[in-house]
Amino acid sequence: MAEAERIIGTPDTPDGGEAGAAAVPDGSGATASAAPGAGADAARRTGRGRRIAVLFAVAAFAYALDIVSKLLVVAKLEHHPPIRLIGDWLELNAIRNPGAAFGFGAAFTVIFTVIAAAVIVVIVRLSRKLYSFPWAVALGLLLGGALGNLTDRIFRSPGVFTGEVVDFIAPKGFAVFNLADSAIVCGGILIVLLSFRGLDPDGTVHKD
Repeated sequence: MAEAERIIGTPDTPDGGEAGAAAVPDGSGATASAAPGAGADAARRTGRGRRIAVLFAVAAFAYALDIVSKLLVVAKLEHHPPIRLIGDWLELNAIRNPGAAFGFGAAFTVIFTVIAAAVIVVIVRLSRKLYSFPWAVALGLLLGGALGNLTDRIFRSPGVFTGEVVDFIAPKGFAVFNLADSAIVCGGILIVLLSFRGLDPDGTVHKD
């Protein structure tokens, strides 16, 4: 099998990765040539900053939607009959979930809390070498969703790190979930699609 061909390049870096030397003052009245590639390096740093901004903007948006929706559900829907949205197919039904996404693993609340915290740390560390806009969106969705459910684990009853997550979206024949779960699933699906296309978080593309 042929060794994987790796194509290096990002949307922020010109092909070839080299920029012409620029004349800059050296402090003595003469001029010196800047190091080749300085312009490309600056462009990559700017591109990475923009991608990091996208990641955290998406995470903040997903997190805010999740927190606001849960506050409304607890205040208006909890301890009340479910609200039907589309006949018997979709309703809003507030429940407290001690398990993972979609109600799985109710006996391992603390473990899922630790996993969520670890995911957040990994995403933040990965952001330091992020140059891909689609990856920034995907990781932002994962980060926002993980933060949303982790907030419940820490601040809701019955206690710190064992708090129950508020779920309320109840399709017929499926587990009840929330917007944080939706963000995590959408981010995961996007990561799978990007991986199939050969796009890495650092902006490189590989083709087998």
